[in-house]
Amino acid sequence: MLAWSTKRPELAGKDFAEILPLYDGSIEAAIEDLKPAGAIYFVMDEQDVRRIFRHDKTMVGSDGLPNDTAPHPRLWGTFPRVLGHYSRELKLFPLETAVRKMTGLTAEQFGLDGHVAAGHFADLVVFDPDEVIDRATFEAPKLAPKGIEHVIVNGVPVIAHGQPTGARPGRALRRIPR
Repeated sequence: MLAWSTKRPELAGKDFAEILPLYDGSIEAAIEDLKPAGAIYFVMDEQDVRRIFRHDKTMVGSDGLPNDTAPHPRLWGTFPRVLGHYSRELKLFPLETAVRKMTGLTAEQFGLDGHVAAGHFADLVVFDPDEVIDRATFEAPKLAPKGIEHVIVNGVPVIAHGQPTGARPGRALRRIPR
């Protein structure tokens, strides 16, 4: 699906199969005319996703691009979807496991100290485990999730009472020498 195109913004949201006839079926001509552009690919099988998520060493992350005109819904939805859909609704794993897959396990893998302690740089999320869920869709990819009340980055609120504060206190973290 074409997410966005600088030259052809009117085609955003259309399946590539709908766009191709405009270029006499030439993929090369379509790509050349549409770029710069962004696309969303539908290649994952839900049963595979569930099977992979169940594995103890599966981490959760997102490669959503925040500067895209129409980003993939995963940018705003990945973590709430894991908490709400895969953990709470489908019961693939307990909530604590879901949180570990997106925090401590990832920190360990990348050589970061994933513990919250005085003097550490930490991001904290306060959410309602009974309400948290993704709401972003392909039609409305920037729709904020439900059930996230507060997000604190390095001691500074960036979401307070469900609303962005505008603060941007994030910083790059460095690996711990092994």
